[in-house]
Amino acid sequence: MPAAPPPPPLVKRVSPAAWIALVWGASTLFTLLTTFRLPGETEPAQWPAAQLYRWDGLTFLALSTALAVQGGRLLHRRPLLAVALTILAGILETATLGVAELPLAQYLTTMVALYFVAAAHPRRTGLVALAMAVGTLILYLAVRMLRGWPAGTSAELAVALVTVIAWLLGNSAHESREHAQRLGAELSAQAVTAERLRIAREMHDTVAHSIGIIALQAGAASRVATAHPEAALTAMRAVENEGRRTLAGLRRMLVALRAADPGQDPDTVPAGLADVDRLAATTTAAGVRVEVRRLGEPCPLPPDIDLSAFRIIQESVTNVVRHAGTRACRVTVDFRDERELAVEITDDGLGQGTSTDTGFGLVGMRERVALLHGEFTAAPRAEGGFRVTARLPLPVAVR
Repeated sequence: MPAAPPPPPLVKRVSPAAWIALVWGASTLFTLLTTFRLPGETEPAQWPAAQLYRWDGLTFLALSTALAVQGGRLLHRRPLLAVALTILAGILETATLGVAELPLAQYLTTMVALYFVAAAHPRRTGLVALAMAVGTLILYLAVRMLRGWPAGTSAELAVALVTVIAWLLGNSAHESREHAQRLGAELSAQAVTAERLRIAREMHDTVAHSIGIIALQAGAASRVATAHPEAALTAMRAVENEGRRTLAGLRRMLVALRAADPGQDPDTVPAGLADVDRLAATTTAAGVRVEVRRLGEPCPLPPDIDLSAFRIIQESVTNVVRHAGTRACRVTVDFRDERELAVEITDDGLGQGTSTDTGFGLVGMRERVALLHGEFTAAPRAEGGFRVTARLPLPVAVR
């Protein structure tokens, strides 16, 4: 039984929406604490304002909290709207504090949202979000100056500087992930090429010499068939023996190529969708529950389609165990009107990850499906998590 994988780091176990809520709660608590005289202080860092003692201040606080939480929920699907909501939440909370600038504590949630946008979305989206965040600070100071109100310019410059740093950190994470993906794609391509070369070498070593001997023996038999039938019979027996040895060698090679691990016993290698339940049981025992659902009327499948469908499920479930950071996934096997076989693997995990191992991964699954003239997709889900789907057309004989 394989050992359960180690849990992902805390940063990856907590979703961006949860981080937004945690940071907002912490910054609000910090703001409230500054209105009290803490140990070692002669007076509070700031005097209590409407936020603590008036119903309108508490209303603004509740409204700003709702905006910040909603911004965290929209961070994945509508990042710019999410950043706008966190900015508005910070402004509403600041309005009850009686200060001359947008404080760092009230803008910290926007900075965290900006980091996640820069890290997980295209650079253009991140730059627009940065312009929104910094532009709001400039506009806030400009309005106060035009109205003749005090403006905390120095403090606001510090907030703007930290905002830019948050974007730089997120952009750096984005570039690191893209580099890892490019490196993984290159390594996968190299692995595919190396595997094809290995298969070509094995085919050459197994077949070329034997076919040459068979051709020579068959030619000799045809030349002496009339004059020396005993010699012709001997040559044909040699052809038969060499053919059997070649066929046995090809079978051993194909069994080895179909094995999941080089050292695995070929007799125990799963061969198709009939072994999905065993795969689910093994994975569940390792700590990740696999729910298997079958739709449509099952029908006998060609070995290549049966094996490819199982390998896609196996690789996807392995990716869930290694990278998704979740404890459950769902596998759907759908026989659609006996015209195609569809498999879908979904999870509610992180929806993204970086893997630089030299295995086939998504590249190998896509290649399997392409060889069978099917359709393959693998992408994060809008509601969170990741989805892998493969549609394999069935031959007319199966229908």
